[in-house]
Amino acid sequence: MAVGEVARRSGVAVSALHYYESRGLLHSVRSAGNQRRYRRDVLRRLAFIRAAQQVGIGLEEIAEALADLPAQRTPNKADWSRLSVRWRTRLQARIDALTALRDKLDGCIGCGCLSLKACQLYNHDDELARLGAGAHRLGRSSSR
Repeated sequence: MAVGEVARRSGVAVSALHYYESRGLLHSVRSAGNQRRYRRDVLRRLAFIRAAQQVGIGLEEIAEALADLPAQRTPNKADWSRLSVRWRTRLQARIDALTALRDKLDGCIGCGCLSLKACQLYNHDDELARLGAGAHRLGRSSSR
C-alpha cells in the first residue's frame, strides 16, 4: 500500500507515518520509483501504536515492545495482553497521582483561601513558610 492509502485507512497523518518509520515503529519497502510501500499488516501495527498512546505509553516504550516481537511481526491480542500487564503498574501509579491531584484541587477550590502560604498544591513543602507571608527573597542583596 502507498503511504497515502495507509494514512487514509488508518487516520494517521503521512508525516506521522514517516516519523514512526524513522523511529523504527514501522517498516516499508521502496518501489522501483523510490516510493514507500507498506504491507497491509501495518494497519494493525498502527492500531497497536495508537491504542498504546491512548493509554499514555510513550513512543520509546512502544518501540521497545514492538522490537520484542519475534521477527518484528505485527502484534496480536496475546501480545497486547502480555504488554498491558507490563504497563498496568505504571498506569495505576499515574492514575493514583492524578486522583490525588484532583482531590487536592477540589480542596483548594473549596477552601477559597487563595493563600500561597497555605496552598498544598502551589506551596507544598515550602521552606520559607516559617518566615511568614511575603516575598522573602525579593529585595535582598544579590551578593550573598
